[in-house]
Amino acid sequence: MQSDRRRIAHIDMDAFYASVELLRYPELRGQPVVIGGGSATRPVELPDGTRQYFRMRDYAGRGVVTTSTYEARALGVFSAMGIMKAAQLAPDAILLPTDFEAYRKYSRMFKEAVAGIAPQIEDRGIDEIYVDLSAWHDDVEDVARRIKEAVHAATSLTCSIGVAPNKMLAKISSELDKPNGLTILTRDDIERRIWPLAVRKINGIGPKAAEKLAALGIETVADLAQAQPELLRAHFGRSYSEWLGRVAQGIDERPVQTYSEPKSISRETTFERDLHARADRARLSEIFTALCVRLADDLKRKGYVGRTIGIKLKYADFRGVTRDVTLPEPTGDAAVIRQAAGECLKRVPLDKKLRLLGVRVGTLTHKDELATAPVAAQAELPFS
Repeated sequence: MQSDRRRIAHIDMDAFYASVELLRYPELRGQPVVIGGGSATRPVELPDGTRQYFRMRDYAGRGVVTTSTYEARALGVFSAMGIMKAAQLAPDAILLPTDFEAYRKYSRMFKEAVAGIAPQIEDRGIDEIYVDLSAWHDDVEDVARRIKEAVHAATSLTCSIGVAPNKMLAKISSELDKPNGLTILTRDDIERRIWPLAVRKINGIGPKAAEKLAALGIETVADLAQAQPELLRAHFGRSYSEWLGRVAQGIDERPVQTYSEPKSISRETTFERDLHARADRARLSEIFTALCVRLADDLKRKGYVGRTIGIKLKYADFRGVTRDVTLPEPTGDAAVIRQAAGECLKRVPLDKKLRLLGVRVGTLTHKDELATAPVAAQAELPFS
């Protein structure tokens, strides 16, 4: 199918985590709400049936914002921002804990609703997907509206949809009319709607690349489209500069990939306070075991086993380290994963406090391809 006949939709749930929480706490609609707190920020039910909410100004810690309502975003609070910094911008905003189990539930519901209409889906995360709507070329707006209605009927949540000739333009388009937007873009609209945007709106141009472009006087997509190829090549190299030239013209030939094998599956947690391998040995052992058990459950649910077991540590000074080991046979057993991950722990310094611990299984194989499972004996580990 020629690219000018392609119709790719990017479907993005609006302020997803926050919107799920507003279903649970509808009285907070219209207020600045931030998601990212721990269990201590859970609302308290009062005797009269009302709730007492945790305010940002009362937060002390180093957590980060997972997401925020549009009212909080208007105050400058965005995802990945430190909560302490966000509290300075919006001290009266309400802080709620994250509930990933609920978010995964609503994610499944919204994707199933879309698949019932347009099954050609590329899953890009918990709150966004690409859908190939090329088969509905002449009725694409009607199909997009049906998808929005189906998502709302299934979840009571809204989504924004961008439909364009390719994935890059579709993703940009889904942001243009948020929330609850529907934007349909053709190639004739690129100069009018895409070129005036900042280059950072193109997925794949990160902060460092945007900074280098700005230093060259290239701040908008139009600037990038009109830049001399030799100038871009001199500062970004041949491959990336050629890509910059293509995307500025709205060219992106990537297909919608309806299925891809994961390279690895992991679990990690950031501690509420720094933990030390000796002073907090019991707590770390509990967390370590829980991560391995949850990771084994993930593998079982998804039907995988793996040979490469790895760990990820982040120290209090934010320095990170990883180690891994390859087993003779693939496994999905929690005890075997913990044993192998523990061997990795023996190969890293544990004399400093830790702020994050993660466990990963890679070199994945479908479980139904595995004839036998390995059994490993337990040994004393750093956190055992």
